[in-house]
Amino acid sequence: MNPIEQSDPVLWQAICQEQNRQDSTLELIASENHVSPAVLAAAATPLTNKYAEGYPGKRYYGGCEFIDVIENLARDRAKALFGCDHVNVQPHSGSQANQAVFLAALNPGDTILGLHLDHGGHLTHGKSVNISGRWFKAFHYTLDPKTERIDMAHVQRIARECKPKLIITGASAYPRLWDFAAFAEIAHEVGAVQMADIAHFAGLVATGLHPSPVPHSEFVTTTTHKTLRGPRSGMTMCKADWAKKLDSAVFPGLQGGPLMHIIAAKAAAFGEAQQPAFKTYCEQILKNAKVLAEALMGHGYRLVSGGTDNHLMLVDLRAKSPNLTGAAVELWLQNAGVIVNKNMVPFDTRKAMETSGIRVGTPALTTRGLKEPEMKKVAEWFDRAASSGGDAQVLQKVRDEVTEFTRSYPLPHLTCSGT
Repeated sequence: MNPIEQSDPVLWQAICQEQNRQDSTLELIASENHVSPAVLAAAATPLTNKYAEGYPGKRYYGGCEFIDVIENLARDRAKALFGCDHVNVQPHSGSQANQAVFLAALNPGDTILGLHLDHGGHLTHGKSVNISGRWFKAFHYTLDPKTERIDMAHVQRIARECKPKLIITGASAYPRLWDFAAFAEIAHEVGAVQMADIAHFAGLVATGLHPSPVPHSEFVTTTTHKTLRGPRSGMTMCKADWAKKLDSAVFPGLQGGPLMHIIAAKAAAFGEAQQPAFKTYCEQILKNAKVLAEALMGHGYRLVSGGTDNHLMLVDLRAKSPNLTGAAVELWLQNAGVIVNKNMVPFDTRKAMETSGIRVGTPALTTRGLKEPEMKKVAEWFDRAASSGGDAQVLQKVRDEVTEFTRSYPLPHLTCSGT
């Protein structure tokens, strides 16, 4: 019997229900994945007991000799994966990884420039409700209305006008490649530094399947749980001359003791990402994304920018039916066992809690072993649910098919059958 089951059956029931939900549904949220048994095990170790404020060799607590080994292992593996000068693996999340850059490179009131949230950017790239938009003077570049891609001439014009101290690249819902070298040229022209937020496609960068920002950016931030397939956390990389400021920004600037059990899980994930099988996995992510994109377009959906170069795609539902909303389709798909998230599309006329789009990604499906033929099945289930008008019988029929299908693609690290 699991210790949680014995001591807290109510909590255990909820954990089992969530594990069963993951096992019996298809995860298409682009920012989610399923970790390996080793990563999951590392996150559940007694390392959670240890305070370790400071850095290897310079701790404020005793008893950190083995903690130092683990953190150095995570740092060394991250540096090898990305070819960066310096890395801090202590940020608890991608948001804090970005905040570390702000604290290291900016002063309150400085100007920043990033991709607009409604066009695929992120809250931490200058949205007014976020600390990045409240403490700094934020400007945004947007996508070209015809191509729905980044227009570097447009970025250059805005940068020349607002003269930012920091230019942010990277996004949460942009399906195309980034030209980090071109952004670096603009940044250097206007006297800015570049921060590349590669949270979504870090695994693709690590395997050489997406251009790397490391040679061109003073700072590179990422989460570790999306295409990197590690624990939910973050890290920040930088050029050597920023290392001291970055480390001071993370601790003591933003955080106290690091989560050493999660840093151990990062080390495990980085070790897995160094293996040849991980590049094969990332290659399959891209293959699956291409086929899924083509299949969805075959069912009459329009994809923002006409397709995808990475692991995600943004589905504009209005081409299928002007009355379809992301909020409604997200719920219908969930009832059918297909998990997605509603998302605004560029120049969307609907609000963020309604939206005209759905964001879809292939990392989690690929982890489960699905390949190109299965992507066509997923697109069919997507279409049947999205076209159902919320009909309960249609959704239940799809749900039954999805449940039966997932039995052939189990998640081996699940530890309970549920209640």
